[in-house]
Amino acid sequence: MKTALVVAAIILTFSAAATAQTSEPKPSVQEKTKSSKSTATNEVDPQARLRRSQARSLLVALSTDARTFSDARLRARSLARIADTLWQVDAEQGRLMFRKAWDAAEVADQESDLKVQEEIRQQKAKTGGGYVSSSPPQVRREVLRLAARHDRVLSEEFLEKLKAQKAEAANSATSPSRNSGLSEDLSQRLSIARELLQTGEIERALQFAHPALTVVSMETLNFLSDVREKDALPADKRYAGLLTIAGGNPQSDGNTVSLLSSYIFTPHLFIIFEGGGTSTSQRSSKIVPADVSPELKLMFFQAAAQILLKPLPSPTTITTPPTTPNTKAVDPNGLEARYLIIKRLMPFFEQSAPADLVESLRGQLNALGSLVSDGARRRDDEWINKGVKPDKPAAEQEQALLDRVDRAKTSDERDSLYVQLAFLLTRQGDMKARDYVSKIDESELRKGAQAYIDTQLASYAVQKKLTDQALELASKGELTHVYRVWVLTECAKQLFKTDKEKALELVESAATEARRIEVSDPLLPSALFAVANSLVAIDPSRSWDAAFDAVKAANSAVGFTGEDGKLVNTFQSKNQRSISDSSVAEFNVEGIFRELATEDYDRAVELARGFQGEGPRAVATIAIARAILEPKKPAVASKN
Repeated sequence: MKTALVVAAIILTFSAAATAQTSEPKPSVQEKTKSSKSTATNEVDPQARLRRSQARSLLVALSTDARTFSDARLRARSLARIADTLWQVDAEQGRLMFRKAWDAAEVADQESDLKVQEEIRQQKAKTGGGYVSSSPPQVRREVLRLAARHDRVLSEEFLEKLKAQKAEAANSATSPSRNSGLSEDLSQRLSIARELLQTGEIERALQFAHPALTVVSMETLNFLSDVREKDALPADKRYAGLLTIAGGNPQSDGNTVSLLSSYIFTPHLFIIFEGGGTSTSQRSSKIVPADVSPELKLMFFQAAAQILLKPLPSPTTITTPPTTPNTKAVDPNGLEARYLIIKRLMPFFEQSAPADLVESLRGQLNALGSLVSDGARRRDDEWINKGVKPDKPAAEQEQALLDRVDRAKTSDERDSLYVQLAFLLTRQGDMKARDYVSKIDESELRKGAQAYIDTQLASYAVQKKLTDQALELASKGELTHVYRVWVLTECAKQLFKTDKEKALELVESAATEARRIEVSDPLLPSALFAVANSLVAIDPSRSWDAAFDAVKAANSAVGFTGEDGKLVNTFQSKNQRSISDSSVAEFNVEGIFRELATEDYDRAVELARGFQGEGPRAVATIAIARAILEPKKPAVASKN
């Protein structure tokens, strides 16, 4: 009986719904989606509805202010980020805002280019012709990346504009990018796709990159390896397409095979042999072969063999370039490159390729051996074996350097070797690196090396959660104030679950250390925001006061933008120059204001208005709106 009543109720409900549908027009899919979102938000939580309305109004008001910002770059970036945030609640307004952002970005990039040209002119006037310059950041790229997250048509429109503007600036859109094999527009496309990929938007990244994924280049294969680390299936599918294209292309050569081999055997490591020399690119310190299917690996071997087994020219038709003293060897026929690439890849073929392909390649290697130079036949250096054979153990490398120290004839030579030894051990986080630095005779070199090595060791210790070692270096090492603040706050976050009292002591020490930085230095508010961000996890009630102190410091600091926080560590000697930099989100405004807005929206808005600088105020305001319009997903409880 009970079951019958339930069924009847379901039938009555269905009949009522059907009657309602016949009396009113059927809503579109888009209207249904909007309606369901609105119902979920409005009916379940009226307060959330109010907050979303307030956040939208906050962004619209900021967009009005942003159009009057004196800095064109800040104007463009702010409008683009407002558009990105608004899109969820008002796509048309977001699209309009993106167009305004693009207009501002064109002005910003033009001003940057003119500034660089003026700097070059001044340098030439001083030096008589020589100059050094770096490319300014392209704001249009940032606008394009954000637009590509939401509207493919709009992003394609922006990309076409960018190509046309590059062409007008006499920067040919069809000229290959250096060492990439890609045209300028394809290189730009891949760069945007890579940024989309970093935000987790795999499908959009692949769609945007599609035209570039038919060209074998370092950039393309690096991108596909990045995709594979997130989702192997679409990456392997597109790599298979590249193999088919390369195998059927008469222009493919040994270096094409070398590039393609990277995806499977040495991701992010590329080795090119040309002109008698070697060109290398290595993005990751650790080389881990991709775990691809046997079918895909076989497809590579077949495509590679198709290219590498092309008929050889007869000895009488081989072009031998004239040799002159002090000139590099050249390889006009590409024979030495093909020989070295087969030699390098042969272990991979012997391990997994069909026996007939292996035998054919051995025959080709022998045939090429009779045509190439004696130097090519004898070559067995690091780059022939990189990624094929394991690197020498660190202990063996250390001993080899120590043997050279014993044979060194001058103090400069010994100092250089001690620097190499310190760098070698620092990569393993070995504190013995500091002992080698202390052996350096030249005082300025020793001082510079000590600061660089201590900082690198501290960074390693923080990343590996070696808290005691990190704190020892924070206490005794030659660290800058801002590096010491970062180490202390990171250690505090690592300790607070097991020793909250100690964690709070470290935060207090970090705040004290931060105040040793000059008041006008933008690193002071960066350091204080690191303190505030650490308190969000350790003692949220104190994070408001810490954030207020950071805002106050920001108003006295010259050039503080509220974003792009980073740590930079440099070392310079006669024979070596090293720069290590890493982004630090804790130095930025965005994270802390998102957290504060979640706790108390009105108070966070009031605090953001306390910024006198247009940049940090805009960043903080957008962060507050994002906290409301893009709430964090609730954490999934772990299953025990």
